[in-house]
Amino acid sequence: MSKQQEFDEFVVACSRRLLRMAYLLTRDWVAAEDLLQTALTKAWFAWHRIESNPEPYVRKIIVNTYASWWRRRWNAEEPVADPPERTGPSSDPFAALDVRDELWRSLGRLPKRQRTVLVLRYFEDMTEAEIAQAMGCTAGTVKSQASKALAKLRLDETLGVMA
Repeated sequence: MSKQQEFDEFVVACSRRLLRMAYLLTRDWVAAEDLLQTALTKAWFAWHRIESNPEPYVRKIIVNTYASWWRRRWNAEEPVADPPERTGPSSDPFAALDVRDELWRSLGRLPKRQRTVLVLRYFEDMTEAEIAQAMGCTAGTVKSQASKALAKLRLDETLGVMA
């Protein structure tokens, strides 16, 4: 089988999972598609060096590319006219969506590195060692970033959870 065929099979088999990971990092489908496309392009040029399991390698490319993107951008807060109103428990069929949206917004307020750790750990179900390898840091850094991120989420008043 040629390298082109191997790469094509990899893209077909893994791009849905990789796109989901990119979306969880960027929180924007268009940016996620751009991030995945950029990562796959980089992976193609390195394909001859990639050994048996290319998915962790491509995940690392995605994380590194995402990190370089947000290092270049200025990430300011975006003001809104009125803060969203909190609602109590009700029979509202959209209540679960509201809770999910609040969690999503809270994740968005975390620093990028902390959000990356939480996405990789809890959405991608990666181990601390795998996250450390993907992010190019130590397992201790992963643990401390996860701890800080979870502490911030516990104190986030919009989630209605107090530690």
